[in-house]
Amino acid sequence: MIRRHFHDLPVEARQAISGKVGPVHAARTADGGLNSGIAAFIDTDHGPVFVKGIPTDHPQAPTQRREASINPHLPRACPRLYWHIETAGWDFLGYEVLPGRHAEYTPGSPDLPLIATAITELQRTIAPADIPIRAAEQRWAAYAPPGTAALFAGDVLLHTDLAPHNVLVDDRAHIIDWAWPTRGAAWIDPAILILRLLEAGHTLVDANAFARRFPSWRIAPQEATEAFAAANAAVWKEIAQADAAPWKVAMAGHAVAFHTHLRTLPGNG
Repeated sequence: MIRRHFHDLPVEARQAISGKVGPVHAARTADGGLNSGIAAFIDTDHGPVFVKGIPTDHPQAPTQRREASINPHLPRACPRLYWHIETAGWDFLGYEVLPGRHAEYTPGSPDLPLIATAITELQRTIAPADIPIRAAEQRWAAYAPPGTAALFAGDVLLHTDLAPHNVLVDDRAHIIDWAWPTRGAAWIDPAILILRLLEAGHTLVDANAFARRFPSWRIAPQEATEAFAAANAAVWKEIAQADAAPWKVAMAGHAVAFHTHLRTLPGNG
């Protein structure tokens, strides 16, 4: 998606944002977040605000509207949404600006206990029934071994994209960018985190041991975790085939390796 700067927005759009925050003294385009047409930190009389926006006719616009709907249900490990407006052909979200930096997942990182605490908090969050978010058994059905997708069902709100750039760390960890909220079994987020730990240099044994910090992963049925590992491997294989960027190919390799690793264990419980 083409990234625009704040001052490139239509006048009507900038005026609508000013109507929410007051005069905008400065605006800095954020790094990353390329799924947004605009992602900027703006300075106001009341402090900084993070603004992300997307054209209302873009195919991903419904994703941003869902992100706005889910925010009131998120734990304090996540940034607060101040406002959501649609104007001048754009959909905008105005977020609390959290201090910190992107998380470091490498072995021995002091961020790891903070990340575990944030995910543990999220694991206690029930997915709201009145918001149309995808169910895990539907989202991964096409990739799961036949007859196993029902094993992914649950009522927990899942993030499902726990890459380091989606976690900010200061004195605690904050989970950001809720583009893919999903309703499902609580152990799915730890399963997804494992691949990111492997990406950061953890061994298969150590990544699985870290996931066992979460009760949901410790008690998850082995049949279910093996089936999900197979589905996740199939997803990453498809991603890597569509775009052979080195990191995507590496993630596909990690997913296959972890599925193989789970199959060698006597049990996950």
